[in-house]
Formats: sequence, C-alpha cells, structure tokens
Amino acid sequence: MKKDWNWKERMTGMFLVVLGNLLYALTVKFFLIPGGLVTGGSTGIALAVHHFSGCPVSVFVLIFNVVMLAAGLLMLGSRFALTTVVSTFTYPLALAGLDKLFPAAFLTDDVILCTVFSGLGIGISVGMVIRAGASTGGMDVPPLILQKYCNVPVSISLYVFDTCILLTQMFFTGADKILYGIILVMIYTMVIDKLMLLGTTQTEIKIISEKSEEIKEAIVHELDRGATLLSGRSGYLDHKTEMVFTVVSNREVPKAERIVHRIDPAAFMTISRISQVRGRGFSMKKEYRSQPKER
Repeated sequence: MKKDWNWKERMTGMFLVVLGNLLYALTVKFFLIPGGLVTGGSTGIALAVHHFSGCPVSVFVLIFNVVMLAAGLLMLGSRFALTTVVSTFTYPLALAGLDKLFPAAFLTDDVILCTVFSGLGIGISVGMVIRAGASTGGMDVPPLILQKYCNVPVSISLYVFDTCILLTQMFFTGADKILYGIILVMIYTMVIDKLMLLGTTQTEIKIISEKSEEIKEAIVHELDRGATLLSGRSGYLDHKTEMVFTVVSNREVPKAERIVHRIDPAAFMTISRISQVRGRGFSMKKEYRSQPKER
C-alpha cells in the first residue's frame, strides 16, 4: 500500500513538473517575447546572449539547464536531479516547438498586459514545479542550493539573482523595459511566495477565560481539534488563570469564535495566521485515543 502511495505521489509530482514547464514556455512565447520584455533566470540570460550572438533562446536555455542540472546533482542529491531532468528538457523543447508552430503569434502587444500576465504565468509555473520538489532548471538551482545550505528563502535569493540579470540587459534595451522587467520580477516572486504557502497556512487561537475547561471540551468535541491548557497568571489582579491554545483550519475560525462567545462572551481571544503546521490532524492523520477511566 505504501509503495502504491509513493508511486502515485511521484506520478503526480512529475505531472506538475511537466505542466509547470509547459505553462512557462507558453508564457514566454505569448507574453514575454512579444512584449519585448526583459526578465531574469536562464531565459533572461538567453535573451542577452541572443541579442549579442544570435543564438536561439531555446538552444542556450537547454545548454545552460544541463550545466545547472549537473550542479544540482552534486549539491542537492540524485532525487532532486531526477525530477529536474524533466524540466531541463521539457521547457526548452516546448519553447522550440511553439516557435515552429506559431512563429509570429502573440495575444496582445500591450506592454502592461504582457508584464502582468508574464509575471503571473512565470510565478505559477515555477511555484508548481518547486512545490513538486523539482525546479525549472537553470537559475532556479542556485536559490534552492542557498535555501538548503544557508537557509535563505527561495523568493529572496531568486529576486536578487533576477535583478542582477535584469541589470545586465540594460545595455541593449530601453530604461522603460528595464522598469517593466523589475515589475515583472516582483510579480512572479510574490506569486511564487504565495504558492509555496498555499494550502499550508492555518490559524492559531489563544483564549483566556474563566471557563477554559468548558471551552477546551467544546473545541475538542465540536471542532474535532486538539486543545491544550496553559497555566498563567493575570497581570492586573494577579490571579491564576488558564489559557486554551489550539490550531484550526482557516474555515473553522468562525465556528471556533461562535463556540467561545457562546460559552463565555467576555473571553479574551487572539487569532493569528501561521504559515505551516506539522503534526497530528494536519501533516499527519488524526489519531483518536480513549480517555483513561476514573477510578
């Protein structure tokens, strides 16, 4: 059963990698290049090389991706390299295929629309691939290496690298296109950052009440969520008190608020968004245990 699950998980990840790279190629073909935009990553380097040498963008990206694949194999391990192999060849081959099928096709020549949709397309495609445990190859590899060895967030290092690549393109393009390129990079780094947290954000609730035990029981039985009582002391009256601590999904927040207000309308409650939760009921299946009987 475990082997079947691992096989399905790998196939799903591989599908996301292929789909993400196809979306990347479509974005570059129909928005980035027609808009005359500059960008970061291996595509940005390829655009600079194409301007000075005439080398096709797809050919340079393929060569550059193979070199970065070798670096990823050495620094990030064989599992990463295996999934990134798909990206290494899918994106440049898809881009080359689109060039042959639609040599002069474009959806719009509005530079603002091209900037926005290029940012959204690149952000979604790269985010999909990274969430699948791989990368689109090329300049996505260095940020992942920095994340692994230096704990630098992918979105930050990607933004720095891409800004540097943008600046190298200022020698053959206008200042307005560089400014649009900066906006483009900002859009797709924000999209990547959001996608990396998509589906993992939860809500932390802390409740201080004289009816903490009753609130805790209601959360456990009505919300089917774990709750912990933390001992404390009030600051003004210096009384001993208990705080209920629980983590719920974002959809469960209104129900949790109704439970608390029903039991104790005067309860003090704080609600905070947290980016990730690990453990029973979230990253692991729930496990129900019978309570010990009183003697």
